[in-house]
Amino acid sequence: MTSPQSISPRVVVVGAGPVGMVCALALNRLGVPVTVLESEPAPVKDQRAATLHPSTLEMLDELGIVEKIREHCLVSSTYRFHDRPSGELVAEFDLGRLGNEIRFPYVLQYEQYKLTASIAEEYADASDFDVRFSHTLTGLTETAGGIEVEYDSPGGPERLRASYVIGCDGGRSTVRRLAGLQFDGFTYPERFIKIATGFDFKAVKPNLSLRNYFSDPLEWANLFKVRGETPEGLWRVILPISRGEDDATALSAARVEERLQRFFPKTDPYYVEYVNVYQVNQRVAEAFRKGRVLLAGDSAHVNNPIGGMGMNGGIHDAVNLAEKLSRVIHGQAGDDLLDVYSRQRRHAALNYIQAQTIANKKLLEERDPAVRRRNLDALRRTAEHFDTARAYMRRAALYDSLHDAAAVS
Repeated sequence: MTSPQSISPRVVVVGAGPVGMVCALALNRLGVPVTVLESEPAPVKDQRAATLHPSTLEMLDELGIVEKIREHCLVSSTYRFHDRPSGELVAEFDLGRLGNEIRFPYVLQYEQYKLTASIAEEYADASDFDVRFSHTLTGLTETAGGIEVEYDSPGGPERLRASYVIGCDGGRSTVRRLAGLQFDGFTYPERFIKIATGFDFKAVKPNLSLRNYFSDPLEWANLFKVRGETPEGLWRVILPISRGEDDATALSAARVEERLQRFFPKTDPYYVEYVNVYQVNQRVAEAFRKGRVLLAGDSAHVNNPIGGMGMNGGIHDAVNLAEKLSRVIHGQAGDDLLDVYSRQRRHAALNYIQAQTIANKKLLEERDPAVRRRNLDALRRTAEHFDTARAYMRRAALYDSLHDAAAVS
């Protein structure tokens, strides 16, 4: 076990996405100097995760983030499951029913690029919270008393000595690769397409919530609203793409219009704000720690987006890790505490984030008519009774994952 007194305090976080920035802020608040390296020249305005679950809001509130972002978010207490072929509303889950037991009985819809930018603008760019864009990690070398970080900067190659390096650099993590950690799991044969439009589905279809899941044996769908850059907001539609369709065809204006018209027919064409196609994986790293290298977020685990668990699970990683790593650096614990982090968060990733997102996809895409009917009937019954609805919502909001992971030693 490494003596805590021998460790230099600075931590390098690789990746300035939401997980990396929350991790850096949490460490900074605990008295740990942080340098964030990000290969992109500025916060990336990507259209990825957007839902902050109640359990995550509690963590962000402790960091003073919620009060600063709330006015820029959409608030949603309900989410609904629909049978797409019949148009039937199958089940509604209302987090407001948990108002007596959780601090935030709703989710905030807030795109991840906005969360990243808001943290960078409010807190970063000081000596003890140093965010460096256009800095690309190239090498890691562990030494007796720390770790040497090599990276390319606008001025050329540079080195930085740190106590630990945290990889928050996504599913293709350079940190994970340099550490030699396996990324076990599978890739779905179909790809997903995400289409954003300003058309207000809820205005013409009253049984919609701001978050909706559509079961369909031929083409399941997710539909949810985000604020975007205008007061009217945007609706995002996520659909599967068959293996036989190439990206160029899927992204063509005619094919995008065809998909939207099939989802919700209307007389005039859709105005599309953005569209992208992406491959989806379910993978978990073999460990979240190797020596002085740690992983969090997509670097450690990736999953399909159904249920909005990826970013939330990553933020849970970040807060768990920051608390434990700060204790190690301040000499309050040995570095074997970081192995506890790895076991706890890997347990949560495997048994909750992976299991739930895989189950969510299977529910929506089930093709056997009898199985579909049984599944939707069971979901309807779950939503109708408070005890079962409560249990479902707590699991979906990742409270159960936090409770069970905390018991792992």
